[in-house]
Formats: sequence, structure tokens, C-alpha cells
Amino acid sequence: MSYKLDKKDKKILEILKDHANYSTRQIAKKTLFPITTIHNRIQKLKKEKIIKKFTVELDHPKVDKGLLVYILISASLPTLKQKKKSQYDLAKDLRKFEFVEKVDIVSGGTDLVATIRVKDVQEYDKVLLGKIQMIEGIDKTQSLIVIH
Repeated sequence: MSYKLDKKDKKILEILKDHANYSTRQIAKKTLFPITTIHNRIQKLKKEKIIKKFTVELDHPKVDKGLLVYILISASLPTLKQKKKSQYDLAKDLRKFEFVEKVDIVSGGTDLVATIRVKDVQEYDKVLLGKIQMIEGIDKTQSLIVIH
């Protein structure tokens, strides 16, 4: 049976969504729930895998990752079959690169969408032509560079 979120859980999650670094004391002040309730609820949410991880939001240009690109990837199904690989394996191969933030397998005219961050267009050129397009099983790519 799956865990049912109640109003307290939802209130805690809403705060954590924007303030993952808040202490249980800070969350308790915002929600007016006891600290022990906050602690126990967060532990339960983690145990139930509702909270998968806590993370940070970076100022990407300050860490030399100012260019965001979505890459639409078409897989070569004959090549994947020949290599006894699947689109899941292709996604796993892409996720190994440190510049790849996320890879989703999608439906429609594209098979995968990779989200990558690099310093600039020159680095993107090297990444796309020298690494991504060299992966066996990738047929073609289309880049969507985020401008704002």
C-alpha cells in the first residue's frame, strides 16, 4: 500500500521545495508543527522515497556552466539491436558525462532528450561533435539552445 500524503506532509514538502537547507526548527516555525513532528515526517517521506534527495540550485554562469542546451536525440534502432542495447542503455551512456544534467526517454519524433550545461558555444561544439554524436546508437541530434 502506498503512503498517503496529508496536509502536514504537503506543507512540509512545499517549504522544502524552495528551502531544502532549512533545519527542522526553521520548518517548525513556518508550519507551527512541533520539531519532532517535522523530523519524523521528513524521515518517513525519505523512507517512502517521496523525498529522493536534497540538492542545490547553482548560479551556473559563476561556475562556468552558463550555456543550457536541450538535445533532441534520434536513436539508430538497427545499431542498438546489433549491439544488443536499448534506449535505456543509450540514456545510461549519456548520463556518464559530467556536462549532462538529465536524459529523458520520450515519445514522438525524438527518442531521447538530453539536458546539458557547458561554459559556452565553443565547449558545446566539442561536446556535441566529439562526444555525444560519437556514441554508438545515436542517429541524429537537434540542438535547442536556451537564450532566456
